[in-house]
Amino acid sequence: MKNAVDVQNLSKNYGDTEALKEISFSVGKGELFGFIGPDGAGKTTLFRILATLLLADSGAATVEGYEVVKDYKKIRQIIGYMPGRFSLYQDLTVEENLRFFATIFGTTIEENYELIKEIYSQIEPFKTRKAGQLSGGMKQKLALSCALIHKPEVLFLDEPTTGVDAVSRQEFWEMLKRLKTMGITIVVSTPYMDEAALCDRVALIQDGSIMQISTPYEVVEAYPMGLFSVTSTDIYQLLHDLQKLPQAHSVFAFGQAAHLSYKKENVTASEVIRFLKETGHEDVHVEEIKPTIEDCFMELMQGSEQANERTSGRADK
Repeated sequence: MKNAVDVQNLSKNYGDTEALKEISFSVGKGELFGFIGPDGAGKTTLFRILATLLLADSGAATVEGYEVVKDYKKIRQIIGYMPGRFSLYQDLTVEENLRFFATIFGTTIEENYELIKEIYSQIEPFKTRKAGQLSGGMKQKLALSCALIHKPEVLFLDEPTTGVDAVSRQEFWEMLKRLKTMGITIVVSTPYMDEAALCDRVALIQDGSIMQISTPYEVVEAYPMGLFSVTSTDIYQLLHDLQKLPQAHSVFAFGQAAHLSYKKENVTASEVIRFLKETGHEDVHVEEIKPTIEDCFMELMQGSEQANERTSGRADK
């Protein structure tokens, strides 16, 4: 079975800025595939290339076997694209926006209503309201309805949950799971690490490069370090002092706690507590925890930075 999306050595520069650096990946038919990374990682550039809205500088990409440059007209007929910024017509009503997109693709709301029913029914009571007056969650549902109205084979969703509340985020991902059961391939990007666990596979992307592609379970299982969650009365001083611990591999803030990674069997919780108390910390708590996707991302990013420093050092010699 051919893949829904195939990308080989794709690169894109904006002047001196490398937005994408020869990235390669594939997405299987019916897969829910996530790109996880911070702002500026290259996610939007990639999605715009796959949606045939931007030309790459080099490399190749296909969607359902069609080449993104040569076959762009065919691709636009079989994909749904939801950009990160709300881009529907603010001065049209909910229903007018949906009818407009249905008409563009030669269909009607009535013809494909069953496909969007579960999503659109939540905003249908407000169908006469102008799109610009909707809440963030309702705009999100309208944009997804418009992206689905022509029954696409592949959905590209660029940070669809950015700027909406936690309840709307959860509802949106439940909708994506239901769409997946209909056989639609979904490629989604997000800066929220917790959403990675909801994908079949994820690509961790930073500075235009893909650092790892795996299932969420495999990403976490591959974490090479031991990990402690550490708290004390002074989080800022805690972060500073933990970096002085000889056995520390990395220290990052996670809310009101510090995540301390260390080489396995290299240090115990009691040793960390004793070290912190000797440096003046009070009410110290140390708990061994399992890594999250975010811990894994930070570890990969740190390894990538160290590799770049070594390469730069050799180049300067």
